[in-house]
Amino acid sequence: MTNTILVVEDELSIATLLQYNLKQAGYDVLIANDGEDGLQQAMKHLPDLILLDLMLPKRDGMEVCKELRLHKIETPIIMLTAKDDEFDKVLGLELGADDYMTKPFSPREVLARVKAVLRRSKVSTIIAMNTGADTLENGEKMYRVGDLVVYPDRFEALFAGEALEFTPKEFELLVYLLDNKNRVLTRDQLLSAVWHYDFAGDTRIVDVHISHLRDQIEENSRKPKYIKTIRGLGYKFEEPKQL
Repeated sequence: MTNTILVVEDELSIATLLQYNLKQAGYDVLIANDGEDGLQQAMKHLPDLILLDLMLPKRDGMEVCKELRLHKIETPIIMLTAKDDEFDKVLGLELGADDYMTKPFSPREVLARVKAVLRRSKVSTIIAMNTGADTLENGEKMYRVGDLVVYPDRFEALFAGEALEFTPKEFELLVYLLDNKNRVLTRDQLLSAVWHYDFAGDTRIVDVHISHLRDQIEENSRKPKYIKTIRGLGYKFEEPKQL
């Protein structure tokens, strides 16, 4: 089955180049020239992957990404931008983007990233194979640590009975931490396992996502009971100590 890729790019020359190279590689390609059209096409056609420019007419790439994730559309997104700006990179990933490319880029690099992201796009299937969860009678996986209960197959998490909301990457990070409970994980290990991409030491991405997780599952994020910081090494998820 041929994968369909939606290219949301307002620069005609770049959109045409991407369309040509993706079609040559065997993909079906949809084109949108502004953020509003891109959002509508993404929701209508549910492509297998979206190449999403950051600076777009009508709606910028950040808005489009955020809107798709709010509608629970988990299509992998690769953000495209002319800005080599750390804040933009981190914010895009926080909103649910899966990868980030800075212009100018070569067709070979685009195709390599597309293939890599498509390979790992079925996160729930990968998560279901993890061994750190309990298996319910119906075969479903479940993690229970303290007041936290996570159902990876449903993309659901509860804390003290209350539903939590996470971006896809936050959820994937949470499940990876749970599946490696009581193990110290370096920031580089987390970047490799969750983002599958070498960010050249940009470990702030990990720290930002850990902070967001703590905001939801820790009573006091400055004195965490679940996600512990191991100074000089990384993070460890552990069962909270009962007082």
